[in-house]
Amino acid sequence: MFPAPPGDPRTGECIVAQALDPTQHVSSEELRLTRRNLFPLVGAAALAPLVVPSLASAAQETVSHHGSDDDDDDDGARAPSRFVYVGTYTSKAPGGINPSTSKGVYVFKMDGRNGALELVQVVELVDPSWVTIDTSFSHVYATSEVSTWKGTPNSGGVTAYSVDATTGKLTFINDEPTRGAIPAHVILDPSGKFALIANYIGANFTVIPIQSMGGVGPATDVFAVSGKGPNTARQEAPHPHQTLVDPAGAFVFGPDLGTDKVWSWTLDAGKLLPNANLPADLVASGSGPRHMSFHPTGKFVYVIDEMVSSVTAFSYDHAAGTFTWIQTISTLPADFTGSSSTAEIIVHPSGKWVYGSNRGHNTIVAFRIDQTTGKLKVINWTSTQGSIPRGFNIDPSGRLMLVGNQNSDTVVPFRINQNSGRLHPTGAITSTPVPVSFAFGRVTSG
Repeated sequence: MFPAPPGDPRTGECIVAQALDPTQHVSSEELRLTRRNLFPLVGAAALAPLVVPSLASAAQETVSHHGSDDDDDDDGARAPSRFVYVGTYTSKAPGGINPSTSKGVYVFKMDGRNGALELVQVVELVDPSWVTIDTSFSHVYATSEVSTWKGTPNSGGVTAYSVDATTGKLTFINDEPTRGAIPAHVILDPSGKFALIANYIGANFTVIPIQSMGGVGPATDVFAVSGKGPNTARQEAPHPHQTLVDPAGAFVFGPDLGTDKVWSWTLDAGKLLPNANLPADLVASGSGPRHMSFHPTGKFVYVIDEMVSSVTAFSYDHAAGTFTWIQTISTLPADFTGSSSTAEIIVHPSGKWVYGSNRGHNTIVAFRIDQTTGKLKVINWTSTQGSIPRGFNIDPSGRLMLVGNQNSDTVVPFRINQNSGRLHPTGAITSTPVPVSFAFGRVTSG
């Protein structure tokens, strides 16, 4: 969440003071990375006195021009074409520079050859900043990132839609208050029976039941959290930013920017029960954990730290649902002097790479994952060709990435090289207002 306009309850992140030219690619000369030491994030799997491990450094691989001959050969296969659902801000986005012209959720058909998007439908909804889809691709759920929902104070909203299997179009089913202000994120649990919501200003996490026809019911649980961090401007209170379930479906996690914690629960009959082994994993003081992503094997988990522009790697104990610190690595090159903060993090479906977005530096950073240790090594940075890449997503085939440049009103597609992990812009840029989240739907013909 970037600085909000006066009166907006969303807190600020940082004001972008300097950014790369979004039309230019990043060269090795411009982004030569030396050792960049960060205060490490301490693993909290053992309830023992915290001991600061050795400082982590970021080792860099080659940074190449896009399309250069030194990139590994790709396999040349295309991604399937499919429907894509894009969440937006209809009011001025946090960190936005212009009023929004968005109307709500945007439905597109994506060309699997190059990521080009063809508009199918616009569904009017207030500030649907996060969208998610069920595993059958038959229902979409969108959170409205507001502080008052249809007259209910201190609450956002979650709206359910059915999906037409042929056209991809959405039809309204119903909605419910989230019982927490500014819901920033929603997912479904593996059973598909519950929606799990992080309320950024509400300082709570909400469980919403999914009804038999895909609609949403009244909340079965609202789990309040407490605490604060050292940054009095940003961490005066809890600020839940995501919910995520581990690959085994056993534990639920909630990164909390305000308390420097990742909360941990089990989900039982619609109730969040604190993890008896450890109710929260810690990150370094003042880091501001925003989002996290698991390695597909479940051996490792990666947390992106918004306030210090870093990624922290942990090993994951799937039996206990606890983390142990491995490494903390910067998302920025050592010689970058502007202001930037991170947003999204996603491990590639292959488990070979992890990607993070830099808002201000306006790049996607790519890391190679050591499959034995879980440690990360920088591959390169790729310009997003726009401003403030708040969100991105990788299509299920792992071949295309869509990046939303919030302040440039563009979706920029990249081909993911299947051998090197490097990103290559396809050139099929789509202009659409304030794109910030992406949910990939059913495969289509063509």
